[in-house]
This record gives sequence, structure tokens and C-alpha cells, in this order.
Amino acid sequence: MEEGNHSVVTEFILSGLTDRPELQFVLFWVFLLIYVITLLGNGVMILLISMDPRLHTPMYFFLRNLSFCDLCYSTIIAPKMLQNFLAERKSISFMGCAVQMYFFVFFADTECLLLAVMAYDRYMAICNPLLYMVTISKRRCNQLAAGVYVMGLVDAMIETCSTFHLSFHSSNIINHFFCDIPPLLALSSSDIRISEIVMFSFVGFIIVSSVVTVIVSYICIISTILQIRSAEGRRKAFSTCTCHLTVVVIFYGTQLFMYLRPSSSYSMETDKIASVFYTLVIPMLNPLIYSLRNREVKDALTKVKRKSFCKGG
Repeated sequence: MEEGNHSVVTEFILSGLTDRPELQFVLFWVFLLIYVITLLGNGVMILLISMDPRLHTPMYFFLRNLSFCDLCYSTIIAPKMLQNFLAERKSISFMGCAVQMYFFVFFADTECLLLAVMAYDRYMAICNPLLYMVTISKRRCNQLAAGVYVMGLVDAMIETCSTFHLSFHSSNIINHFFCDIPPLLALSSSDIRISEIVMFSFVGFIIVSSVVTVIVSYICIISTILQIRSAEGRRKAFSTCTCHLTVVVIFYGTQLFMYLRPSSSYSMETDKIASVFYTLVIPMLNPLIYSLRNREVKDALTKVKRKSFCKGG
């Protein structure tokens, strides 16, 4: 098809992580293993929380939603990436690229906001324990979760429309392994200033407001923990927050690095490494962090293993 003197882009070519054939096969198996662990880890976490009545609390309600987001947005990226490691032509249709970006932004935003909600939940549990079950009721949990998903949906629609209304006449080769906003803006032949403003505004609002919520919540939490006289009480209170705090630092750190920088400082090779970390590695690590450092999750997993062993016997 022709539009004026320019051909209309109907598909994009993803350059991937590397163009070295000898590395493609090795990377395929590495990322296949990461993806399988991600599916198993988050799937088990969702099942454990759903099956064990002791985990039917607000904290684990939000953790189940976090595992769902990790599972989904890793699935949006990994299968196509794995396919392209083995394919000679690493193409994705124009519509497929838009759909991939939309759902990636949706679940990434949702996870970002969920981490802030989880920080607020820990704040209420530790700083206002007497009001906790009233304030963080089942209805309030559903409202907070619904609000998070709606905000993610709206931002994903705005970001995707803002990016894909641009022209891509000069080239259709995306210097990345999936359809992310920065490499598509770098590829566009249009004036991208408005799209950059949209990205900085919406992504900045979501990330910064989430980070501020987490920081304020944890300042209050640490202040409250330090006032606990019992060393065992302080240890127990802080142990409920360490898993969440670990995930927060890793996730927000890579998000801030990726999206809140001027386009002049973009380095696609560096960004690819950062993208691998937050799209594939972090979703794999989250269930491991929560399961290895959380006694209630470990107890629930042990209980399921015992039941399976008894049935098998």
C-alpha cells in the first residue's frame, strides 16, 4: 500500500537481544527456563492463596493480584520473544505490536499501583492495627483492586493511541525484543514531542505517586516498628514488610530508569538489558521472594505437599 510517497507500515521487525546466531539458541533455553519458572511460581502462588483459608486476608488478596499481573505481562512478552530466537524473520504485525504494547502497559501500570496499595495495606496493619479490618475490608480491597485495574486500562489506551498515531515511514525495524514505547518513539518519522510529553506525564504520575505512597507508608511503618519495645515484636513486624520492600526497590528502580529519562539519553542496548530484567526476571523473582521469606506461604506450601503425599501414599 502507498500513502503519498511513503509506504504504509503493516508490520515491524524486532531486532531482538542479539543478532549473533550462536547466542540465539542458548538464549532461547535460558529464557524458556525463566518463563517456565515464572508460570509455575506465580501459578502456585495464586493457587495457594486461593486454597488456604489462612491466606484469605487483604495482604494475600493483593499478593494474588500481583502474581496474576506478573504472570500476564510476562506472557505478553516471553512467547513472542522465544519464537523470534528460532525464527529467521522476526516480524510482528502492526496491530499485533499495538496489542502487545497495550497489554504490557496495562499490566505494568497495574503492578506499579498494586505495590503502592500493598504498602498502604502494610501501613494500616502495623500503624493502625485496631482499625485495620474495618478500613481494609473485603469491599475496600475489591474497590482498590478495581481502581488499580481501571487506571491501568485508561493509561494503556492513552499511551498506545499516542504512540500509534505517529508515522513509521522511514523504517519498520524496532531495535528491541518487544513493542515498547521508547524504541517506537525513536523509530517514528513524526514529531514525537507530544507523545513524549504524554509518556512522561502519565508514566511519571503513576510511578512517582506510587513511589511517594510507598516512601510515606514505610517512613510511618519504620517509625512505628522502632517504638515496639520487644525485639521479637520488632522482628516480626519488620519481617512482614521485607518481602514487599525488596520487590518495590527492584521494580521501581528499573521503571524509573527506563521511562523517566530524556530521549537523548536513551541507549537501546542498555535499555534492552533493563527491559529483560523488569519484564522477565522480576516476574520470576517475585513469587520466589515471597515464598522463601514468608513463613505463612511456606507453611501453606508444606500443607499442600503433605496432602499430596498422603493422597499419593
